[in-house]
Amino acid sequence: MTGQQIVRKEAFEKAVFTKTQKTNARTESEIAMFESNIVVYKFVQDLHFFVTGGEDENELILATVLQGFFDAVGILLRGNVEKREALENLDLILLCLDEIVDGGIVLETDANVIAGKVASNSLDAGASLSEQTLTQALASAREHLTRSLLK
Repeated sequence: MTGQQIVRKEAFEKAVFTKTQKTNARTESEIAMFESNIVVYKFVQDLHFFVTGGEDENELILATVLQGFFDAVGILLRGNVEKREALENLDLILLCLDEIVDGGIVLETDANVIAGKVASNSLDAGASLSEQTLTQALASAREHLTRSLLK
Protein backbone atom coordinates (compact mmCIF):
# COMPACT_ATOMS: atom_id res chain seq x y z
CA MET A 1 0.00 0.00 0.00
CA THR A 2 1.16 3.47 -0.75
CA GLY A 3 1.16 6.20 1.86
CA GLN A 4 -1.87 7.82 0.24
CA GLN A 5 -3.83 4.55 0.29
CA ILE A 6 -3.03 4.07 3.97
CA VAL A 7 -4.21 7.60 4.76
CA ARG A 8 -7.47 6.99 2.83
CA LYS A 9 -7.99 3.65 4.60
CA GLU A 10 -7.44 5.21 8.02
CA ALA A 11 -9.80 8.08 7.18
CA PHE A 12 -12.44 5.58 6.04
CA GLU A 13 -12.06 3.53 9.24
CA LYS A 14 -12.29 6.64 11.43
CA ALA A 15 -15.38 7.88 9.57
CA VAL A 16 -17.10 4.48 9.86
CA PHE A 17 -16.28 4.31 13.56
CA THR A 18 -17.60 7.83 14.14
CA LYS A 19 -20.79 7.17 12.16
CA THR A 20 -21.58 3.92 13.98
CA GLN A 21 -20.61 5.10 17.47
CA LYS A 22 -24.07 6.37 18.37
CA THR A 23 -25.94 3.26 17.26
CA ASN A 24 -26.91 0.40 19.53
CA ALA A 25 -25.63 -2.70 17.75
CA ARG A 26 -25.31 -4.77 20.91
CA THR A 27 -27.98 -7.41 20.52
CA GLU A 28 -27.99 -7.83 16.74
CA SER A 29 -25.77 -6.78 13.88
CA GLU A 30 -26.51 -3.50 12.15
CA ILE A 31 -26.03 -2.85 8.43
CA ALA A 32 -25.17 0.54 6.91
CA MET A 33 -23.99 1.97 3.59
CA PHE A 34 -20.97 4.21 3.76
CA GLU A 35 -19.00 5.61 0.79
CA SER A 36 -20.25 2.88 -1.58
CA ASN A 37 -19.42 0.18 0.96
CA ILE A 38 -21.67 -2.07 2.98
CA VAL A 39 -20.68 -2.04 6.65
CA VAL A 40 -22.00 -4.71 9.01
CA TYR A 41 -21.14 -4.18 12.66
CA LYS A 42 -21.81 -5.39 16.16
CA PHE A 43 -20.63 -4.17 19.56
CA VAL A 44 -19.99 -6.07 22.78
CA GLN A 45 -18.58 -4.53 25.94
CA ASP A 46 -15.78 -2.23 24.77
CA LEU A 47 -15.12 -4.05 21.47
CA HIS A 48 -16.51 -3.15 18.06
CA PHE A 49 -16.63 -5.75 15.28
CA PHE A 50 -16.93 -4.61 11.64
CA VAL A 51 -17.11 -6.40 8.29
CA THR A 52 -17.10 -4.32 5.11
CA GLY A 53 -17.68 -5.11 1.47
CA GLY A 54 -18.33 -3.33 -1.78
CA GLU A 55 -21.81 -2.12 -2.63
CA ASP A 56 -22.29 -5.15 -4.90
CA GLU A 57 -21.69 -7.63 -2.06
CA ASN A 58 -24.53 -9.53 -0.40
CA GLU A 59 -25.20 -8.00 3.01
CA LEU A 60 -26.56 -11.29 4.35
CA ILE A 61 -23.26 -13.02 3.55
CA LEU A 62 -21.35 -10.19 5.24
CA ALA A 63 -23.65 -10.48 8.28
CA THR A 64 -23.05 -14.25 8.36
CA VAL A 65 -19.28 -13.68 8.25
CA LEU A 66 -19.53 -11.20 11.11
CA GLN A 67 -21.69 -13.53 13.22
CA GLY A 68 -19.36 -16.49 12.59
CA PHE A 69 -16.34 -14.40 13.56
CA PHE A 70 -18.09 -12.93 16.60
CA ASP A 71 -19.24 -16.34 17.85
CA ALA A 72 -15.83 -17.98 17.22
CA VAL A 73 -14.12 -15.23 19.22
CA GLY A 74 -16.66 -15.79 22.00
CA ILE A 75 -15.87 -19.51 22.04
CA LEU A 76 -12.10 -18.97 22.07
CA LEU A 77 -12.33 -16.30 24.78
CA ARG A 78 -14.76 -18.49 26.78
CA GLY A 79 -17.48 -15.89 26.67
CA ASN A 80 -15.22 -13.20 28.16
CA VAL A 81 -15.30 -10.92 25.11
CA GLU A 82 -13.77 -7.68 26.32
CA LYS A 83 -10.79 -5.54 25.33
CA ARG A 84 -8.18 -6.88 27.75
CA GLU A 85 -8.96 -10.53 27.03
CA ALA A 86 -9.02 -9.80 23.29
CA LEU A 87 -5.60 -8.13 23.43
CA GLU A 88 -4.14 -11.03 25.42
CA ASN A 89 -5.46 -13.45 22.77
CA LEU A 90 -5.02 -11.32 19.68
CA ASP A 91 -3.16 -14.10 17.87
CA LEU A 92 -6.18 -16.41 18.21
CA ILE A 93 -8.49 -13.66 16.96
CA LEU A 94 -6.27 -13.05 13.93
CA LEU A 95 -6.22 -16.79 13.26
CA CYS A 96 -10.04 -16.69 13.26
CA LEU A 97 -9.95 -14.10 10.49
CA ASP A 98 -7.47 -16.27 8.59
CA GLU A 99 -9.81 -19.26 8.83
CA ILE A 100 -12.84 -17.25 7.69
CA VAL A 101 -11.55 -15.34 4.66
CA ASP A 102 -8.68 -15.84 2.24
CA GLY A 103 -8.07 -13.30 -0.50
CA GLY A 104 -11.59 -11.93 -0.19
CA ILE A 105 -13.19 -15.37 -0.52
CA VAL A 106 -15.28 -16.62 2.39
CA LEU A 107 -14.05 -20.06 3.43
CA GLU A 108 -16.01 -20.75 6.62
CA THR A 109 -18.72 -19.14 8.74
CA ASP A 110 -19.50 -21.87 11.30
CA ALA A 111 -18.14 -20.59 14.63
CA ASN A 112 -17.50 -24.07 16.04
CA VAL A 113 -15.49 -25.11 12.98
CA ILE A 114 -13.52 -21.85 13.03
CA ALA A 115 -12.75 -22.09 16.76
CA GLY A 116 -11.82 -25.77 16.38
CA LYS A 117 -9.37 -25.03 13.57
CA VAL A 118 -7.83 -22.15 15.49
CA ALA A 119 -7.50 -24.26 18.63
CA SER A 120 -5.99 -27.18 16.71
CA ASN A 121 -3.48 -24.87 15.00
CA SER A 122 -2.44 -23.55 18.42
CA LEU A 123 -1.92 -26.96 20.04
CA ASP A 124 1.41 -28.62 20.51
CA ALA A 125 2.26 -30.86 17.54
CA GLY A 126 1.81 -34.14 19.44
CA ALA A 127 -1.90 -34.02 20.28
CA SER A 128 -4.91 -33.71 18.00
CA LEU A 129 -8.00 -31.70 18.85
CA SER A 130 -10.19 -34.80 18.69
CA GLU A 131 -8.18 -36.30 21.58
CA GLN A 132 -8.87 -33.36 23.84
CA THR A 133 -11.94 -31.65 25.15
CA LEU A 134 -12.51 -28.09 24.02
CA THR A 135 -11.51 -26.83 27.46
CA GLN A 136 -8.23 -28.75 27.30
CA ALA A 137 -7.63 -27.48 23.77
CA LEU A 138 -8.16 -23.88 24.83
CA ALA A 139 -5.90 -24.31 27.86
CA SER A 140 -3.22 -25.85 25.65
CA ALA A 141 -3.58 -23.00 23.15
CA ARG A 142 -3.17 -20.45 25.93
CA GLU A 143 -0.03 -22.22 27.24
CA HIS A 144 1.42 -22.32 23.73
CA LEU A 145 0.75 -18.59 23.31
CA THR A 146 2.34 -17.80 26.67
CA ARG A 147 5.46 -19.81 25.81
CA SER A 148 5.76 -18.13 22.42
CA LEU A 149 5.45 -14.66 24.00
CA LEU A 150 8.08 -15.45 26.63
CA LYS A 151 10.68 -16.59 24.06
